[in-house]
Amino acid sequence: MIGNSALNHWLKIGEVASLTGMSVKTIRYYEEIGLLTPATTRSESGYRLFSSQVLNRLAFIKRSQSLGLSLSEIQELLAVHDSGQLPCDAVKEHLLLKVEAITEQIESLEILKSELLGLLSGWQEQPSCDRIAQTICPNIEGVKRED
Repeated sequence: MIGNSALNHWLKIGEVASLTGMSVKTIRYYEEIGLLTPATTRSESGYRLFSSQVLNRLAFIKRSQSLGLSLSEIQELLAVHDSGQLPCDAVKEHLLLKVEAITEQIESLEILKSELLGLLSGWQEQPSCDRIAQTICPNIEGVKRED
């Protein structure tokens, strides 16, 4: 906790929200899960107060999320930073993993797209009565065969 004499150097949560364009709720959540730890404190009356360093942290968090990093990944990267090291190597590793995951997702989506186009190319507006009786949508379901 800090005394009244140091209050001039700290930002209130509403000011931080206004400066960053983030909601007070989001900032409060980030503080609660420890993403803003070195940049935050409490006043004697219990109000959250933030150093100007919080603006850099929130900008990093926002940009990292836009690149697909999770809050837990961001927390790891901030821990590297907070230990006095530049986290760029760790950021690069996370981004390379994201690229791999995206490549796999694209491949899966291409397979799904081919399957969908195949289904659509053989689409029957009026399937046969025996197919209708055995399925909910004969166009996407195979007919069950009874032995």
